[in-house]
Amino acid sequence: MGPRNKTDVSEFLLMRLTEDPELETILFSLFLSMYLVTVLGNLLIVLAVISDSHLHTPMYFFLSNLSFTDICLSTTTIPKILVNIQTQNQGITYAGCLSQICFVLTFVCWENFLLAVMAYDRYVAICHPLRYRVIMNPRLCGLLNLLSLFISIVDALLNSLMVLRLSFCTDLEIPLFFCEVVQLIKLACSDTLINNVLIYFAANVFAGVPLSGIIFSYIQIVSSILRMSSLGRKYKAFSTCGSHLSVVTLFYGTAFGVYISSAVTNSSRKMAVASMMYTVVTSVMNPFIYSLRNRDMKGALRKLIGRIPSFL
Repeated sequence: MGPRNKTDVSEFLLMRLTEDPELETILFSLFLSMYLVTVLGNLLIVLAVISDSHLHTPMYFFLSNLSFTDICLSTTTIPKILVNIQTQNQGITYAGCLSQICFVLTFVCWENFLLAVMAYDRYVAICHPLRYRVIMNPRLCGLLNLLSLFISIVDALLNSLMVLRLSFCTDLEIPLFFCEVVQLIKLACSDTLINNVLIYFAANVFAGVPLSGIIFSYIQIVSSILRMSSLGRKYKAFSTCGSHLSVVTLFYGTAFGVYISSAVTNSSRKMAVASMMYTVVTSVMNPFIYSLRNRDMKGALRKLIGRIPSFL
């Protein structure tokens, strides 16, 4: 059969989690639990930052935006997985697939930039403590957040709209549990050179630049900490970076895991599992990392939870 025009494509097929009906029930419960934990945990962090005046600082402002991003990213992927398990139907419409690609790219890119901005915030706090409030003023914080979101949306829209120019053949099975732009492009019958160039350019710029900024910030932070004479100051400085560094390691570790798995293995299922680690597990873990390692956040969460009965 010859190439079929993109306007004739009604839906794509996503990978099925398992062929075992009994295991599907377990996986449905697992993904539903992960989604609820992700939404509840990150929502509590957002509400804690808003309600506690002691957390109205740049670090917690960016943290609340990071938590909001995690909620949105999980909502983009997990509900569709749950629906597919429940209905025994792996299909996703053409428009739905493009929408999912756009939202996933937006929130992954935004989280990437937010982690870089948070690293810069810690760099200023530790290396230039006397000028911290002047440098990290509310206007700059808002501008950095909006700029990160704007760049993320532009990148997502460009990559998503470029998919519209592609034609697809009869093989419409995406080897992942959600729509991902690289895998979708591989299904195209038409020329994908421009799409691939755009993807790799955007990946190198919009992932490489923030990662380089994070590495530079932590080199400066470690250098500044080593010059401190007081052990107490060193411990306090390290503790303020511990949660962020853990999230950075988890985020980029799973991202590189996806890249490595796609490069060294031909197993689509292993690559799909790696992609789920990247998009789902990080969002689940972030609230625990920040709430368990941060004394101020634990205090704010206790106050917030203590107020809940009075509203019921």
